Amino acid sequence: MKANKTLVTWFTALGFVVGSTLAHAEREGLSVPQNPKWKEECGSCHIAYPPQLLTADSWEQVMGNLGKHFGANASMDAKDASDILDYLKRHAGSGDRHSAASLRISDTQWFKREHREVPRNYWADKRIKSASNCTACHVNAARGDWSEHGIRMPSGMRMEDD
Repeated sequence: MKANKTLVTWFTALGFVVGSTLAHAEREGLSVPQNPKWKEECGSCHIAYPPQLLTADSWEQVMGNLGKHFGANASMDAKDASDILDYLKRHAGSGDRHSAASLRISDTQWFKREHREVPRNYWADKRIKSASNCTACHVNAARGDWSEHGIRMPSGMRMEDD
C-alpha cells in the first residue's frame, strides 16, 4: 500500500512539473521585454516584432540597411538605431531556425513550422495581405500576447489539422 502511495505521489509531482513547465514555455515563448524606443520606431509602420524571431546577425543586417527596409525608408536617428539594435541583439533568437537569407521572419524555419496549419492561399487574402501581418490573426500581439489562445482567424477561414 505504501508503495502505491509513493508512486501516486511521484506521478502527481511529475505531472505538476511537466504541466507547469509547458504552461511556462507557452506563456514565455514570445515574451517581449519592454523597450519604448523599439516599440515606437518599429511599431510606427508594423507590429514591433519580438526580437527572438531573428538572430543577432540577422537583426544587425536588418538595422544596417534601414534606408531600404523591405521597400521602405525606415531611416532613423543614429543613436536610436544603435540603441534599438543593442536591444534586438540582446534578446535575439539563436540557431538556424531563427535566420533566413531574405531576413524575413516569415522565411525562417521557426515561422514555417509554427504556421504549417495555415493554408498558403490565406496569406494572399485581402484581410491578411501577407505573412508579415501578424495582427490579422494574432489579435493581441500588440499587447505582447502571441499565444495560440489569442488567434482569431478572419471570418470563414480555419486552420488545417496536422
